[in-house]
Amino acid sequence: MSAPDDRVRWVGQHAVMAMPAEIDVANAGEIRQELLSAVSLGAAVLVIDMSETTFCDSAGVQVIIAAHKQAAANGTRLRLVALAVRRILTLVGIDQLIPIYPTLKAALTEAPDG
Repeated sequence: MSAPDDRVRWVGQHAVMAMPAEIDVANAGEIRQELLSAVSLGAAVLVIDMSETTFCDSAGVQVIIAAHKQAAANGTRLRLVALAVRRILTLVGIDQLIPIYPTLKAALTEAPDG
C-alpha cells in the first residue's frame, strides 16, 4: 500500500490526489485508506484527480462518498476531475455532493472557497 504522500502532491493550498486507471472492489479498500488520510492532511481543498480513471464501479463510488463525509467533518472542500467516469458519477448523484471538473487546471483555478 502506498502512503498518501506518494500519491498526493501540493499545488499551493490544494492537495491533489491522483487516482488509478481502475477503481473497483479489488483496490477500493486501499484507495479509501489513502483518500481518507489525504483528507486529514489539512488542505483547504483536496482535488481527487480521476482524469486517468477509465473504470469506477460501486465500490469506487462508495470510496468517494466516504471521502466526502470525512472532508465535511474536517472542513476540507473536495473537487473531482473526471472524464471517462464522469457519466457514472453524475448518474449516481456524486455531482450533487462534489463539483466535477473536466480538467485538473479548471479544478485548481477556482478559488478555494468557490
